[in-house]
Amino acid sequence: MNDDHLYMKRCFQLALLGEGNVAPNPLVGAVIVHNGQIIGEGYHKQYGFAHAEVNAVDSVKDKSLLATSTLYVNLEPCCHWGKTPPCAEMIVKNKIPKVVIANRDTNPKVSGGGIKILQDNAIEVVSGVLEQQGKDLNRRFFTFHQRKRPYIILKWAETADGFIDTDRKQGDKPAWITNDILRVWVHKQRVREDAILVGFNTIINDNPQLNVRYYCGKNPVRMTVIKDEMPPTSLHFFDNSQPTVFFNNWKNEVADNTAYIKIDFAANVIDQILSVLYERQITSLIVEGGKRTLETFIEGNLWDEAAVLVGDKKFQRGLQSPKLNKKFTITSFGNNIIRHYRNQ
Repeated sequence: MNDDHLYMKRCFQLALLGEGNVAPNPLVGAVIVHNGQIIGEGYHKQYGFAHAEVNAVDSVKDKSLLATSTLYVNLEPCCHWGKTPPCAEMIVKNKIPKVVIANRDTNPKVSGGGIKILQDNAIEVVSGVLEQQGKDLNRRFFTFHQRKRPYIILKWAETADGFIDTDRKQGDKPAWITNDILRVWVHKQRVREDAILVGFNTIINDNPQLNVRYYCGKNPVRMTVIKDEMPPTSLHFFDNSQPTVFFNNWKNEVADNTAYIKIDFAANVIDQILSVLYERQITSLIVEGGKRTLETFIEGNLWDEAAVLVGDKKFQRGLQSPKLNKKFTITSFGNNIIRHYRNQ
């Protein structure tokens, strides 16, 4: 591994520390190197606060060393005023002579502009270092800007014999499928993503909270689709404990933490939902069920990855799980596994 790769990997490690806190901004880490020694590090900690490059420069004790140092950052420095000043201009101001980048920024507000400012000020720019790994790190951010929709993650749990629910028509009671370890994993995933969508039947049958209880972090925006009738307001979806969205066909209204967004059910419902999420700068979405909702996304090829949690229990009968005809990798969690899919 050469030095550029080594320092860029450190940028990736730092960037991940901001996971769950920076959206709709990307995950960014920065490292400042002088004569083969790291003299400063930083990462984007929270949306609206200082970017990684600023935090890295601020961490350098002897600022005179910046004029003979190299800045490593996994994403092109920004060139526009947003909630913070442009990082490219800050780099120029501090006379840093060389910047090494993994990825160019696909945000139209940047998109090469940051690199141009650096080069126009005689700063050497090296880009494309561990480019693919950088794209994977910020796959939510890149998908959001390139496809004009959130990054979509399908998630469900199924038994060892392929069922996602018991046979409720026969009076079978609902039952947990996976172990406690995977329950924690699910809540960690919710912290990482912006929003979570479930179908109307799942709301009625399971009364899910869709919040974060077994991990630390923010709750996702929870969403569902209601066409003809309102569910009982005693359900968790109406408790105003976290941002909640009901896509419906009768009203637009906001009440406390709950928003009602009217859509046209005669048109493509999923496309309308994804358009609303893009407008609201929601960069990632978990689609958690039920089966009909999951299969709608699968049939439309509107998904980027999937996590299928497989328990060791067997139901023998019930509702069969959706099917994905894709290659997958497996991660074991005690006596349960997760099958991870990527939709290339």
